[in-house]
Amino acid sequence: MQTQRLMFLRRFATTLKPFPRPRFFSSHDIAKTIAELNQEMEFVFGAPPPSSISSSSDSPTLDQEPHHETNGVDSERAPPSGLTHVDGKGEALMVDISSKEITKRVALASCKVVLGQKVFDLVSANQMEKGDVLGVAKIAGVCAAKQTSNLIPLCHNINLSRVHVDLALNPHDFSIEVRGEAVSTGRTGVEMEALTAVTVAGLTVYDMCKAASKDIVITDVRLEQKSGGKSGDWSR
Repeated sequence: MQTQRLMFLRRFATTLKPFPRPRFFSSHDIAKTIAELNQEMEFVFGAPPPSSISSSSDSPTLDQEPHHETNGVDSERAPPSGLTHVDGKGEALMVDISSKEITKRVALASCKVVLGQKVFDLVSANQMEKGDVLGVAKIAGVCAAKQTSNLIPLCHNINLSRVHVDLALNPHDFSIEVRGEAVSTGRTGVEMEALTAVTVAGLTVYDMCKAASKDIVITDVRLEQKSGGKSGDWSR
């Protein structure tokens, strides 16, 4: 029996050849080789080969590659669902708006700056060392809206027809409520301009008041409503 095993191993070794490029070894060749080895083992040992060997032909072949359905769309260019600022590779891009319809675009955003009673009283009495907090913050918000494309990398440089920022004191929670409106007639919306306006206005309030307190919180920066464009009107 030992001699028969050695003879079988020698014959098996002679069937092995180097494969410099194994990914081109076809499934037909693999199945044929396995079938021959099975016959040899059954002839020598008088028993069928282990199931692990005989079933190996059912495993994925070396020359098989995964197939992905693309439905006729280039997967490298198609962006993930709902995301317009990335391509199919996940890389950032600036959206091409040349084919969009020119319409009137309006966006309204808001935020809140919680001052605390001490600072609130100083702002209400216009006694802050740096001067008129509400007036300076309002101008800062308008200027910021016009610089949005310089601050947000993928925003388009658009012509704004109106920017309005309003700041109101709220004695119930010792805060300043900031609201900003941006208007334009063009091919893309002005949500980012309105959001930038109220955010920078809130930051300006902080800058004007930080000498009196470091506990100031800017919160609830959000879009309230927008109109115009393909997506139509939206309101929170």
